Amino acid sequence: MPSRLERLCIEKGLKMTDQRRIIARVLSEAQDHPDVELLHRRAAQVDPGISLATAYRTVRLFEEASILERRDFGDGRARYEEAKDDHHDHLIDIQSGRVIEFTNEQIERLQQGVAAELGYRLVGHRLELYAVPIGKEAASDAETQGIAKHKRAAHSGGGEK
Repeated sequence: MPSRLERLCIEKGLKMTDQRRIIARVLSEAQDHPDVELLHRRAAQVDPGISLATAYRTVRLFEEASILERRDFGDGRARYEEAKDDHHDHLIDIQSGRVIEFTNEQIERLQQGVAAELGYRLVGHRLELYAVPIGKEAASDAETQGIAKHKRAAHSGGGEK
């Protein structure tokens, strides 16, 4: 049975080669947000003939077709997840790199309220929280600088859903 991502590719009219099907399946099964290199390693376990270049081309094709979304969680790697119908936000553990997806209706209402107070109707947003586990030692200087970098990046560019 085809994965959700494979079905979306077919609906978008993309030609699905065997290697693209494998890459789509690996992405659909991912519980994390893999970068292309990790995606390639996983796909190559299924078909050793899949090259890194094929993985890059396929990810770009899926992204251009709006069935895959690129994420930048500040670790210097573009990471990917299926484009989903449901909105969610991310909490990133800056010590381990773990990414946790979550939804919170209070945050959603608050963001819409802020936009309305400023005279706007919110049409999309992206929320990324950078955190360390509670109970761990205080963040190191490098972590603090990393958080400051994320704040600067958030203020300098457009965010979307």
